[in-house]
Amino acid sequence: MHQEETPAPPAPPGLLRSSALVGSMTMLSRVLGLLRDIAIAAAFGAGSASDAFFVAFKIPNFLRRLFAEGAFAQAFVPVLADYKNAGSLAAVKGLVDRVAGMLGGVLLLVTCVTVLAAPLVTALFAPGFVGQPEKFQLTSDMIRITFPYLMLISMTGFCGAILNSYGRFAVPAFTPIFLNFSLIFAALVAAPWFEQPVFALAWGVFFAGIVQLLFQLPSLYRLDLVPRPKLDRRDEGVRRILTLMVPALFGVSVSQINLLLDTVLASFLPTGSVSWLYYSDRLAELPLGVFGIAIATVILPSLSAHSAASRDEAFGTTLDWALRAVLLIGVPATAALILLAEPILITLFQNGALTAADVSMATLSLRAYALGLLAFMLVKILAPGFYARKDTKTPVKIGVIAMVANMIMNLLFVVPLMYLWNVGHVGLALATSLAAYLNAGLLLRGLLRDGVYRFQQGWSLHLFKLLLATAAMSVALIFLVPDEASWLAWGWQQRALQLGWLCGLGLLVYLVCQWLMGTRLRHLRSPGAL
Repeated sequence: MHQEETPAPPAPPGLLRSSALVGSMTMLSRVLGLLRDIAIAAAFGAGSASDAFFVAFKIPNFLRRLFAEGAFAQAFVPVLADYKNAGSLAAVKGLVDRVAGMLGGVLLLVTCVTVLAAPLVTALFAPGFVGQPEKFQLTSDMIRITFPYLMLISMTGFCGAILNSYGRFAVPAFTPIFLNFSLIFAALVAAPWFEQPVFALAWGVFFAGIVQLLFQLPSLYRLDLVPRPKLDRRDEGVRRILTLMVPALFGVSVSQINLLLDTVLASFLPTGSVSWLYYSDRLAELPLGVFGIAIATVILPSLSAHSAASRDEAFGTTLDWALRAVLLIGVPATAALILLAEPILITLFQNGALTAADVSMATLSLRAYALGLLAFMLVKILAPGFYARKDTKTPVKIGVIAMVANMIMNLLFVVPLMYLWNVGHVGLALATSLAAYLNAGLLLRGLLRDGVYRFQQGWSLHLFKLLLATAAMSVALIFLVPDEASWLAWGWQQRALQLGWLCGLGLLVYLVCQWLMGTRLRHLRSPGAL
């Protein structure tokens, strides 16, 4: 017998408005992140010290995305939605306290073990450093400083997930800014205070974690949901979250695992490879963080609420809106990043210790990462379609397939590129991008097969307008981008003006084409309107 859908409650603030809020905060954070990377590149370039720091920073940052923003958030938010839908504030608070106790306890144990066994961790994640004693020791020493950031930022992410579930998106989105401020200060001011200047960056990471956690607490206090950790492994809510989280470690974070594998393999490549991949990955993550993650952050609580209340049609419509919105941004962003890769890197990073050769190498890997930008965005949107329904098995299978494919492609691409053109790091980036497309494609197929999502009307027209506007923008950029010699001859002020003009022109061409073909802002405001 057909069961009628539960009527939807009064509509919360529009998804477009919430996405714009998160996106604007994230944009500010990412712009400051670029300034941070510019400061680090100017001070340390792409040598042994920067390679060591990026490995020491990437390890806790990678695990943070598992514990805080990846598998944990995808498991915690749907369960929290159930408690909000069926229980009282006291029940929600009880869940928050017990989850804080379990998460905090696990993180404390992992942090203590890692600090004590830092050389083993270095050997595991950067085995290519073992034959370089000074670089290996430097990395191990910095891991002892940076790794406590995992516990601090994961608890920050836990607090942010609670705030997002209650529609308080601004504070969690603003929080990453403190890391950027801390590292900019460390690179430009604190570095000369240390015998080995790069240690200033490690301590900058540690202190940023403390500030970020404290910044969340006043907002939680106003909701009367400040966590008071309690250890209770038998709590039903905790067990449900753990049941969802353990397999989700692969399903939702496969792209991050692939990036970490890149770092492991890059440690065997020429000095500078880790840094080249870092700088290019950071630029590729700018549109991913501003738009892809912003939209995914906003739709997860909405999808979880629709699933908990059996509003199947609203669930599918919300997912369809998110996919169209991501394509509307991701396709032109991919094209622009490929065409402007070298001017962007020259303008942002070639102003200090980073050399022209470093920029050339980073340009190649940036273009390879840019090819996968759209796939990275799609994975962020499609994975919540499973986790909001508490389906963890399917993304796990897909994640494992994508990760194995990435490892195979690493070997297929890195070896020939290394020996033929000495650009093995490009093979790592290209394999990661292709594996992301495999991941996204299998996720989409799974949602269509399960019947929880189907393409809404208007997709053919949407894609036609999208591709035509992107093609017009690309043609304009191809004809107007100055050659490499001009960029290298200019000072940073002229570089910045030229790059800003090109970006503005490309955006204007794209928007005008969309407008001429009938796209309007009102079409983006809510699910079903695009």
